[in-house]
Amino acid sequence: MEIKTLLSTVDHTLLKPESTWEQIREICEDAMAYHTATVCIPACYVAACKAYMQDRADKVGVCTVIGFPTGYSTTQAKAFEAADAVQNGADEIDMVINIGMLRDGRDADVLAEINAVKAACAGRTLKVIIETCLLTEEEKIRMCDIVSRSDADYIKTSTGFSTAGATFEDVALMKAHMAPGKGIKAAGGIASLEDAERFLELGATRLGTSRIIKLIKKEEATGY
Repeated sequence: MEIKTLLSTVDHTLLKPESTWEQIREICEDAMAYHTATVCIPACYVAACKAYMQDRADKVGVCTVIGFPTGYSTTQAKAFEAADAVQNGADEIDMVINIGMLRDGRDADVLAEINAVKAACAGRTLKVIIETCLLTEEEKIRMCDIVSRSDADYIKTSTGFSTAGATFEDVALMKAHMAPGKGIKAAGGIASLEDAERFLELGATRLGTSRIIKLIKKEEATGY
């Protein structure tokens, strides 16, 4: 796979709570230079990122996260976060599901929450983070069904802030159980270009990572 093709699937990510504007500005520069799909950054930086890149011909999309990383804020709070992010210029939203709600068997409520957040996105892309490392296989399959039936655009493996990130097995499972037309985002712990390519071969259509550009620049590839 050509590097530029791989890079076009990347949400170049920096979500550490201690992230400074200088660090965020740097990933915007890298994302524009390497033509990634988006930068994925904390909501407090959305407006600044959008303004920083708005006049650049090589600008990329701005993605942010809501209900992050735990997912247990209320549906109303998540919808407000999404609407606020869109008002500030976000092009894409990654939301975390209420994991306890799923484990309680409240699938209809999980679906309703996803659709409420999608409505607040006002047409922007919505990715649904299910935090695979905390779910059983049966729960992962149920989430594939829920996201497939929802108005959301993608299912996403992980926040990168829990016990593990994306695995090949989980992406293959998603590919087997997601409805056609829904995207799959592998995120968290993608440690090499070979791993990134393997995730895409297995069915991922977007990659969430802070390491890919570091690897291409031959820098120490630590982080998300």
